[in-house]
Amino acid sequence: MSGPRQPVNLVLARGSAHMTKAEIADRQSSEVQPVTDGIVAPSFLSAAQKKDFNRIADQLQTLKIMGETDCDTLARYIVSQEQYVKTLKEIREAEKEKRSIVKDKPKPEDYADDAEYRESMGLYYTTLGYADERLDRLDKRLDRYFKQATTAAGKMGLTISDRCRLVVPGKQEPPKTNKFSKFLKVAGDE
Repeated sequence: MSGPRQPVNLVLARGSAHMTKAEIADRQSSEVQPVTDGIVAPSFLSAAQKKDFNRIADQLQTLKIMGETDCDTLARYIVSQEQYVKTLKEIREAEKEKRSIVKDKPKPEDYADDAEYRESMGLYYTTLGYADERLDRLDKRLDRYFKQATTAAGKMGLTISDRCRLVVPGKQEPPKTNKFSKFLKVAGDE
């Protein structure tokens, strides 16, 4: 099973294919090139999100890998990344609240009788349980946004591993002289 089709410039730069000039030209003409004249942030993004969109889109256009059809993918990345950060802040806030609950654990000496203490401990554990449930829900939501952002980032070449796949190595110059020419015998030299 063969891998995904690679751009002809990448194949030539790696030196892994022997193609004629006609095959190279045919393949280059059939490759899809991104249309970059209509890249605009989608209207559903906020002003701050549009600013991020334009910043990242400019970088991707410099690399010549973003086209007009990629706008929604980049917008989804920006939205999921923002939700990830927002959820992370909520988790930090919930952890702070839980530490406060733990710190205020009832002590038996603070209550006149044993029944009041047991009642306050029941309330304490109920409150602690709610705090744990909230943290669990937030953690699941954080994981979901992380996966969404990572998937969208990978599709746009924003992760290290995906960007490495997009880089086309520079074309190497062929040697000016044949390094085996000293071993070749000219017919008249014998």
